Amino acid sequence: METTLRLAQQPEADELLGRSPLALLVGMLLDQQVPMEWAFSGPRTIATRLGRDDLDAHEIASYDPDAFAALLAAKPAVHRYPGSMAKRVQQLCQYLVEHYDGDAEALWRDAATGKELLDRLKALPGYGEQKARIFLSLLGKRVGVRPTGWREAAGAYGEEGSYRSVADITGPESLDKVRAHKQEMKAAAKAAAAAKK
Repeated sequence: METTLRLAQQPEADELLGRSPLALLVGMLLDQQVPMEWAFSGPRTIATRLGRDDLDAHEIASYDPDAFAALLAAKPAVHRYPGSMAKRVQQLCQYLVEHYDGDAEALWRDAATGKELLDRLKALPGYGEQKARIFLSLLGKRVGVRPTGWREAAGAYGEEGSYRSVADITGPESLDKVRAHKQEMKAAAKAAAAAKK
């Protein structure tokens, strides 16, 4: 895998995301309750603190849990909730070791259909329905992983020309459009909730 991504908006962090399937999976996992750039720069921070230029699923899976949590909590913290996210990252890596011999790219390398890939993504610890669809869309739109029916499996996130998620970000301008869409969705949800009261 070698692709140009601009999710962290930091050259070194984005370079790692573009060449490391595991870094991309971990970045997506971290992308909750923190700004997207913070989440997607996390894999680079973890790799640097491990003294590596990439992430290794076997190493992270077998790392002492307390030491790994401390690694993510060191200032600046990798996430707002470093302890719980450290546990999730380790669970993700343990799953990859158990099911794919630690090869993150094997998740999508031989997926015949979008539905099959979506099911594999939904089986990952920390990946629910929405995160799996967004990641599937990210693979299709930015990485060139396009099994038959991938757009349909990704749902609205797979739509051409949309600005719904990280899958649609190619730089600062598209990032602003995605942020604006998310704010609109939050406002609509708030208004709907208020209307029910």
